[in-house]
Formats: sequence, C-alpha cells, structure tokens
Amino acid sequence: MRPLEGMISTMKRARSVTSPAARGAALSIAVAAACLPLAVPMTTYAQDLRGPLSVSAAAPAPQAAAPAPARPRGVSESVAAIVNDEIISTYDLGQRVRLLIATSGVQPTEQTLPQFEREALVSLIDERLQLQELKRVEKEQKFSIIASDDEVNAELESYAKQNNMNGAQFLTLLGQQGVGADTFRQQLRAQISWQTWIRGRYGSRLRIGEDQIKAMLQRMASDASKPQYQISEVFIDSNRVGGRQTALNGAQQLVVQLQQGAPFAAVARQFSASATAAAGGEAGWVSPGEMPAEVDAALEQLRPGQLSAPIPVKDGVYIIYLKDKRSGAGDTLVALKQAAVALPTQATAGDIEAARVKLEALRVQIKGCENIEKVSQGVPGVVAGDLGEAQVTDLAPAFREVAETLKVGEVSAPIRTNVGLHLVAVCGKRASGGQQVTHDQIENRLYGQQLSMISRRYMRDLRTSATIETR
Repeated sequence: MRPLEGMISTMKRARSVTSPAARGAALSIAVAAACLPLAVPMTTYAQDLRGPLSVSAAAPAPQAAAPAPARPRGVSESVAAIVNDEIISTYDLGQRVRLLIATSGVQPTEQTLPQFEREALVSLIDERLQLQELKRVEKEQKFSIIASDDEVNAELESYAKQNNMNGAQFLTLLGQQGVGADTFRQQLRAQISWQTWIRGRYGSRLRIGEDQIKAMLQRMASDASKPQYQISEVFIDSNRVGGRQTALNGAQQLVVQLQQGAPFAAVARQFSASATAAAGGEAGWVSPGEMPAEVDAALEQLRPGQLSAPIPVKDGVYIIYLKDKRSGAGDTLVALKQAAVALPTQATAGDIEAARVKLEALRVQIKGCENIEKVSQGVPGVVAGDLGEAQVTDLAPAFREVAETLKVGEVSAPIRTNVGLHLVAVCGKRASGGQQVTHDQIENRLYGQQLSMISRRYMRDLRTSATIETR
C-alpha cells in the first residue's frame, strides 16, 4: 500500500466513539456535497499543479516536516468563491486540488482537472459552511465544538501511524506533493469537528428498534435463495455535477483511471456521492432489486474481478466493481432451536395429545430464539436446545418445511417425529458460503445510515440558506 493510499483509509474516521453503534456510524458520516458550476480560470493556478503528484512506494520516509509550499511567483491570487462573505481564494482551491489528486490516486489530465476542480471547490465550500455553523452554535450555546490544535494533532499522529510514520514525516510527505500542512489541517479540523457535532447532537437520540432489525433480518432471509453480488460502487450524482452528460463524462474518465491502476476505494471516497463513499465504496453483498434495474442488468454480465462501464440511471451514473458472486438457489443454511417432548413411535393418542397441549401452552410464551430455552426450563418433560445450522435440503421433511416457510424469529406448531413432538424456532437463514450478519452488525448499519442522512440534510439546509458565489 502506498503511503497516501493508507492515509485515505482513515480520512473519514471520527474521534473515539464509545458505543458499538456509534463506532459503526462514524465511518458513514460523509459530506454529501451538491457540486456547483465552476468557471475558475485554470491559468490562475495551473503552475502550482505542475510536477509529480504520486508517491512512489519505494520513497523513503522523510525525517522532518517540510515547510508549506509558497504561493507560485508571478501567479496572481484571486477569488474562486465567496461563502457568506468569506473568501475562498484560487490558491486555496489549487492546494485542495493537489490534496485531492494526492489522496485519490487519479493522475491529472486536461480531461480530469475540471472534475478535480468541482470536487475541490465543493469540499472547501462545505467546510466553510460547517465551520461557520459551528462558530454560530459555539457563540449561542457558549461551549466548544471546533476541534482544538491538540485534537487535530492527535488525529494527525493517528493517520501517520497507519503509514508507519510520525506526524512530521507525514506532513513532509504531503509537502513533497505540493500540499501545505495547513491545507490538510484545515480539512482535518472541519471533518472531526462536524462529525463530533452531528454525533453529539443527534447520535444519542437515534434509536434502532427491534422491529427494524427483524425486518432487515427477514428481508435478508428471503433473499438468501437469490443470486448475490459483493460489490464496491462509485455513484456520480448528476445533480451535483451539472447534468446527466457531465456525470457520464466524469464517470468515463474515472473508469479510465481505475483501469490504469487508481485505487477504487480512494476514488470512491473522493468522488462518490453514495453513502458508501466513506467506506471506500464498499456496499457488501446485494441481491437483485436492491440496486437500480440498470445496475442489476450489468451485474448479471460481470464476472468477479471485473469493473463495469459507466451505468447511467435516473439520477446519475454508477461505476461497479464486482468482487465476488454467489448463487443462492438451493444453497440456504438455516439455524434452528427446539423445545421437545420425547414420545416413542408407539405412543398412544392420549400421550400425543397431552404433549401437544403442553407445547402449545409453551409456544405462546416463546418469543423466537431469544427465550425458547429459558421458558422451557422447569416444564416437566420438555427439553430445549440448539439444533445448530444445517442446509435446508439436509433436514428431515417435517423440519425442512418449517425451515422453508417460517421467517426468522417464528416458531412452528408442534411437529410429530419418530422420537417425539417438537416446537422448532427459526433463528437465522443465509446463503451457503456467505457470512451470517449479526444483530449488532445490522444495528450498526442502520444507525450509520440514519446518522449519515441527518448530516446530508443538515448540509442541504445550510447550502439552501447560504449566499454562495463562484467566480
């Protein structure tokens, strides 16, 4: 891994989070910027973009921090944008373009530079809006929100440690790419301040209900028999970049760069408008129907390890990387628990009826797999236990019908077998060969999605009420 690629993996990380759900959400809080048209003359900072912009894997770690690059001589600094009377200069924009290039792995060309300009300017505008809002809240509430120098330095050291460097060495490496330390610190301060504010204000209020978790478990169980695809995604939002054709052109340029070796995760973090951008575009396993129909059609034609061509959809353009594919047809694994009364084959009708009444009375107390064993304790003649996980096709006919028809968390009516009468609870279903998603993982995913949505809406409102002028 190249040093700056390693840095990307932590660019979206928030400060320490105490709850498991919040830890899962921290990576999901990403800036969902609406790209504004940009007409900043490239000549105002083109000189500052000359020179090598990639880091060699063999480059030795420097020993001391380099000074921030000076403004290019002979190049006049002008206004790139004004955000509520606060100026973003063309020098600021040039520096951010350099940082974007260095951290995305995409090499600049005449075709890609306008794309870098748009993304860099949106990032700067959003940071100005965020810091202006946080300063307003600080003044109104009279408590500190914006990250201190010590907090920024702590995050810097954490990033550097990921690359086996200290903070000074890390900044020197950026300096070798023409990126000033203040440019990175400014981005870092805005990111961790905004994440802390969103998490602090809204995180403790979010509640993920058991009904939401069960609904997702049931949907995943029903999809277990369908083909599934493990994908990473980049989504170019046509509303952000000024139209469908602009989005398609930008996606085509990114596909070329990805084919030439640009890291997919780094490109996703910097260019994708999807909620998965903060996780490097990693969308996990998806089933038909979860993505737009155009994406589903493309997935059917891809083989693992392949990158799609740009896929136009209603609101933008997708780029999909298919990591793996599995067929779920006939390959469903089911986890079961039971509560049973032992009965020999020659048991009388009276014995069978007495066992049935006992189990039906027990059934109304059972709430899925969570308490089947607990409520069965102390009931004379009833033995409860975990049957483990098995392939549906390997089950006895009576149990197979239960596994195929019941949803996760449901309990069967009493089932007669050669050895007794059984209540069977379905604890989980998954495609054979796939990893079973846990209750906590689903809770973290839902928590992260909701917190990310709150952040995007907050930013949308800030942009709507702001006065933003681009030059």
